[in-house]
Amino acid sequence: MAEAKILVIDDDIDLVEIIRLTLENVGYAVIDAQSGERGLEKARGEGPDLILLDVMMGSVDEGFQVAYQLRGDAATKEIPILMLTAVGDQTGFDFDPAKDQEFLPVDEFLEKPISPRKLVDMVRKHLPTTI
Repeated sequence: MAEAKILVIDDDIDLVEIIRLTLENVGYAVIDAQSGERGLEKARGEGPDLILLDVMMGSVDEGFQVAYQLRGDAATKEIPILMLTAVGDQTGFDFDPAKDQEFLPVDEFLEKPISPRKLVDMVRKHLPTTI
């Protein structure tokens, strides 16, 4: 079985390292990018199996823009995207993938802080079992 590759797009280097340690500990390969632009480049060039994407990086909605671009690109449109952010806590934002795909084309919206166990469970939920 091949090792699944996860791309983490987040400008919080400390959080990226926590995510890296958590996911590598259970057998995933982790690559990262600290900006949306670099994340798009890595998504297209590295072919990750799943993307963890922050909302607020260089701008308050950079993650939303990255998600739209990923879904609009034939090379990346099928990659599962888990949006990981604290925005919901601050704004009361509630995401329902069944209803909100057009507004926010991601597979799951996860609130920070997220426990390592829940993170691993969500990653496993969205990765193909053949990896």
